[in-house]
Amino acid sequence: MVAAVEHAMNTPRLLVVGAGPTGLALALQAAVLGAQVRLIDRRANAARPSRAMLLHSRTLEVLRPLGLADALIERAITAPRMQLHVNQRTVPVTLADFAVDDTAYPHLSLIRQAAVETVLTETLAQHGVSVEWGVELSGFTASTQSGVRAYLHGARYRSTEQDFLAGCDGAASTVRRAAHISAPGRAYRQEVVLADVELDDDLTPEAAHVAAGWDGLVFLFPIGERAPWRILATRQATSEGGDCIGMDDVQRILDLAHLPTKVAGVAWSSVVPLRRQLAQCYRRGSVFLAGDAAHTHSPAGGQGMNTGIHDAINLGWKLALAGSSTARDTLLDSYEVERRPVARTIMALTDVVFWAEAGTDPVASLARTAAARLGAPLLPGVLGWRRLVAEGFRTLAQLRTGYPRSPLSIDDRPPSSMPVGAGGRLPDMPVVVSSGPARLHELTAEPGTHLLLLRDAAEPGLMENDRIRVHRLLDRPGAGLIGVRPDGYVGLRAGRTSSPSVKRWLRLTGALSGPTP
Repeated sequence: MVAAVEHAMNTPRLLVVGAGPTGLALALQAAVLGAQVRLIDRRANAARPSRAMLLHSRTLEVLRPLGLADALIERAITAPRMQLHVNQRTVPVTLADFAVDDTAYPHLSLIRQAAVETVLTETLAQHGVSVEWGVELSGFTASTQSGVRAYLHGARYRSTEQDFLAGCDGAASTVRRAAHISAPGRAYRQEVVLADVELDDDLTPEAAHVAAGWDGLVFLFPIGERAPWRILATRQATSEGGDCIGMDDVQRILDLAHLPTKVAGVAWSSVVPLRRQLAQCYRRGSVFLAGDAAHTHSPAGGQGMNTGIHDAINLGWKLALAGSSTARDTLLDSYEVERRPVARTIMALTDVVFWAEAGTDPVASLARTAAARLGAPLLPGVLGWRRLVAEGFRTLAQLRTGYPRSPLSIDDRPPSSMPVGAGGRLPDMPVVVSSGPARLHELTAEPGTHLLLLRDAAEPGLMENDRIRVHRLLDRPGAGLIGVRPDGYVGLRAGRTSSPSVKRWLRLTGALSGPTP
């Protein structure tokens, strides 16, 4: 009987609202680590045009332990060729080599949001979780201790008891409003035009085309859904959003950007208003926000879908393991402590990039067109170009994101042979293990917490636990270890395996059950 009660406490029930990339990734991360997950979406089905088109390196890394990276790459155009159109000149830009050597994914990936959702949905089904379409959250009552009673419309049962509720339901989040969490912000002066089009004049296939104009940038991606090409353009806001535009409007956008092609047909189009906002908190008791429900910003750098997935992977393991943690609230509060500052940084970064891309004031317009006209032809020959591009790529790909100030980041006489900081991303370094040469991300490409023992480290003497995987690095001298969280960030550095900090960290993060010694 005691064992059954303990199992129930360690198997939290989670209701996820919203089956976009954020909600799907959160549901999968939590389910893989043992949570009982229910996932609802008020849409009748999954069909909808994709808005996001880019997947970054770090996103593929955090999805790899869930078995998703290969399936996503199969559906993507990796390291796409780009052509920059400046007036009547075309400048090829090669993105295949960013000189980034500590990741298995040193490239941008062009992939439709719908394809990402399909891979996530199929993998979720393998873990016994299916999306409940046409089910809407109508309200809930919640407390920190007793969890959540959610009221549903369109479901077989109209109420459900859950330990946690996660709002992944977009910028106009029902969960956020019902939890009385404000999200102050402002509207941008620009809007985004999206369209799937057929073109009379063939542009270079398998290449993305970018044109810098006075009104902003125009992107043409060879991954349209209802027609071969997807157009993404920015312009001065003129509508309330959701409007369709015709062939003449699309042709005008291409002509102003001096793109040498004619529109033969528009299969689908939409005008998307843009807003910048940030929720004042990410947690209220047993209710959490992730993705666009927590933050929205400009589309510059393709950060939206990627940032939402990172939120999900960060939160998912904490909700799944909270019942085993010796400091449940510390673990759960760490989600906001870690992810909200990241959102603030990304908002600031994308504002700067978006001003350069889409600003319609004379300074931004002149700087954009002049830089493209004068600088683009010179870039491939500039000394240090590859290094500059690699540094920008690392920033946009969130390879530099870390949580050094998190309560889950512990340094205890850190080993010198592993130059990684507590709270930082685990680099994909080459190492040697008993089976031979390997890379760190190969070792950690399974769900759970990973302990990396240095060559001379004593066995940590842990109780057998399928949440913890232990690896010995034979080429790294020392008696200590590195603790890696389920989301691929370093949480612990200890100079010896017998240190009390090892079990304290494992119990704090829920990887090891039992009282703190």
